[in-house]
Amino acid sequence: MPRRKALPDELDPRVKEFVDQLRLLVDRSGLSVADVADRTGYGRTSWERYLNGLLLAPKGAVVALAEVTGVGPGHLVTMWELAERAWSRSETRHDTTMEAIRISRARAALGEFGPPPGEGSARRRRQRRRLTMSLAGAVGVLVVVAAAVWFTQGGEKGDAGGTPKTPVASPSARPDLPPGVKCVGASCVGKDPEGMGCSGRLAETVTSVTVGTTLVEVRYSETCGTAWARATRAVAGDRVEVSVGAAAKRTAVVGTDANTYTPMVVVKGPGEARACVALKSGQKGCTA
Repeated sequence: MPRRKALPDELDPRVKEFVDQLRLLVDRSGLSVADVADRTGYGRTSWERYLNGLLLAPKGAVVALAEVTGVGPGHLVTMWELAERAWSRSETRHDTTMEAIRISRARAALGEFGPPPGEGSARRRRQRRRLTMSLAGAVGVLVVVAAAVWFTQGGEKGDAGGTPKTPVASPSARPDLPPGVKCVGASCVGKDPEGMGCSGRLAETVTSVTVGTTLVEVRYSETCGTAWARATRAVAGDRVEVSVGAAAKRTAVVGTDANTYTPMVVVKGPGEARACVALKSGQKGCTA
C-alpha cells in the first residue's frame, strides 16, 4: 500500500473518518490515483486533494469510487453526508473569524480605541478624521444611489389598482448570497453553473443513473434555485439533457472532455429536474 501523508490536524473527526475510508477503498482496490481518476471521471489532481483532506470529495465522485471498487454506495454516502455537514460548519467558522478580523482592523483604522500615545498624536488624529469623513461621504453616496433606485423602480404606484411596485435587486448584489454567486432563479437560466458560482460545495447530486459506463446525475443548488445534468465517463458524441416538465430543457454534447454538464434550469425543489443521456452507441437512459 502507498505511504500517504498525515491528514491536517484541523480536520473535523467526521471528515477524517470519511477520508480514511476513501483511502482504505483505494488501497484495497490496488488502484493508483491515476487509475482512480481514469475510472471515475474525476481528475487526478482532484483525487489527490480528496485523499489528502484538502478538499471534500463531491457526492458524485464518492458514488463513482464505490462503483469502481465494487462496494455498495449506501454506507459511503452516509459518511459523506456527515462529513459534508462538518466541512460546511468549519468553513462557516472560518468565514466568521475572517470577518471579525476585518471589522477589528477597520475599527482600529478609525481610531475607535483612542489615539495612540507618543509624539505626532495630533497628526494621527487628523488622518483618522479625514478617513472617517471619507467613509461617511462614501456611505452618503450609497444612500443617494439607493434612494434613486427606489424612486425609479419601486417608489411609485404601478397599475391603476394602486399596487406598489417592489424594487428588484440584482441577484449578484444580494447581500444574503455567498461570495462568488452571480445569479439566482430565472437569471441563471441557460448559464454555466460553474461560471455563475452555483456548483462546488453549493450543489449536491439528488439522483443519478448509470447508462453503459456513463454516470448521469441531476445536480441541484438550493442557493441558486437551479438544477443541471452532469455526465461523467462519457465519450465524444454522447448527448446529455436536463428537463423540468416538457418546456424547460437544456442540453450539452460531449466533446473532448469526458465530464460534461448542461446549462442550468430553474427548479422549485431538488426532485423537480430529470437528467437523460443518449449515448453515441445508441443506449439511452434517464433518472427516475
